[in-house]
Amino acid sequence: MDTENKAEARDVLDLGAAPSMTEDRPVETAAASAQPADAEPKPELDIPPEEIERITHDVIEALKTVFDPEIPVDIYELGLIYQVDLEPDNILKVEMTLTAPGCPVAGEMPGWVRDACETVNGVDRADVTLTFDPPWSPDRMSDEAKLTLNMF
Repeated sequence: MDTENKAEARDVLDLGAAPSMTEDRPVETAAASAQPADAEPKPELDIPPEEIERITHDVIEALKTVFDPEIPVDIYELGLIYQVDLEPDNILKVEMTLTAPGCPVAGEMPGWVRDACETVNGVDRADVTLTFDPPWSPDRMSDEAKLTLNMF
């Protein structure tokens, strides 16, 4: 499966579409983010679709440069990225997890993700948030990651 098809299949970084579902929770996107009922609506992105497609591709490629030092698979293929949202002010919001709360690089990995995402043209700043809800499980891994780790 090529990179474009994987991105579509996993639907983590479709920065221009409506929210979709993965496993047990919606994946938020730039064009439609969940908000409390009393919150003011977020302004829509004023970015052409082809630019959103390029940013999406470039963010995925940037995320694929970040590895957990103990696992020979990048964090995107491991399924550690839960949500990515491009705000109208070109701030990229990334919600991610770790394979375990006690991960030795827990304090460093969000910075690695931030630094990687901030290399993408069209992203002025990246804010990375760690969550453990839901906890990561091997079910979140791509087929490529499972194959690399002999988990079939």
